Amino acid sequence: MSPGARGLSDFTDMAGLRVTIAGVPFEHRLYHFVLAFSRWEYVNAVEGGESFEALSMGLQNALWRAGGCPREHRTGSLSAAFRNLADEDDFTVRYATLLEHYGMTGTRNNRGLGHENGSVESSHRYLKEAVDQALMLRGHRDFVDRAAYDEFLREVVMRRNRRNAAAFRLEREQLTDLPLRRTTDFVEEEARVTRCSTFTVRGILYSAPSRLIGHRLNVPVYGERLDCYLSGALVHSTSRGSRAGDNRRALDYRHFIESLKRKPQAFRGLAFRDELFPREAYRRTWEQLEARLTQREACKVIVGLLELAALDGVEAVLAARLNALLESPKDTSVEAS
Repeated sequence: MSPGARGLSDFTDMAGLRVTIAGVPFEHRLYHFVLAFSRWEYVNAVEGGESFEALSMGLQNALWRAGGCPREHRTGSLSAAFRNLADEDDFTVRYATLLEHYGMTGTRNNRGLGHENGSVESSHRYLKEAVDQALMLRGHRDFVDRAAYDEFLREVVMRRNRRNAAAFRLEREQLTDLPLRRTTDFVEEEARVTRCSTFTVRGILYSAPSRLIGHRLNVPVYGERLDCYLSGALVHSTSRGSRAGDNRRALDYRHFIESLKRKPQAFRGLAFRDELFPREAYRRTWEQLEARLTQREACKVIVGLLELAALDGVEAVLAARLNALLESPKDTSVEAS
């Protein structure tokens, strides 16, 4: 493969590495780009699925980081890029527009022959091994926040790219020029916030601050997040939910605190009650409260705990305290604390 001839994109699931953010399992995959000649690579974490927005954002990030474009961009049969029809020329309209913007020719593996994406497939394996080893050297797999994990990934990839620096210098000379600017890496949707402080975008149920109840929002959908605009002003931003599995909800318990304070007993009957526990300790606490107290008392206590957890810096500390109480002798009750 000659320098600058081909770049390859794919996604790889990271569940096996058991990464956590502030103690909470971080379900994600990586967008992974590789230049075939030099094996220079770029990655970014993706919380949602293999959407076009995630592909567009990752690919554009990679091209601008590399400083140029390969002549060909190759993927597997990603639904984000292909309609997966029988015809050879079955790019989605948005993917075709993205390729045209960067002056690249799009190709894909033959159906059922994923090994044809060999450069990126083998890099998946080696990358995961490198990330796993770096996590073991850290001594733990937990990160304070998403930004800390992103920086960790950047450092891992930077070390890997140093080994291929000489080849990349050759390849960079053969990359074609970047356009003057990036192209759109989001799609726009509209959604109305219900009286329950929820709204639905692309089949995923999200929550919003109660002040937005009744308003219709303009929602640009990116690969990793949704931005919500009201009358041209950004009023809310949230991580993009995943359509994988049966749970198609991306809810923030903080958005329900005020309404639950007014009617705490409503907590027990919420259809999405289990999604409101920010950590496992809160769910286990609710089970104990429900078993030991009346419905009225149990709901009042758990709503009070969630209100306290919503304060800055309290959620993790309170979860640790609840875990300690749950592991203490049986005669020590959570509600007494």
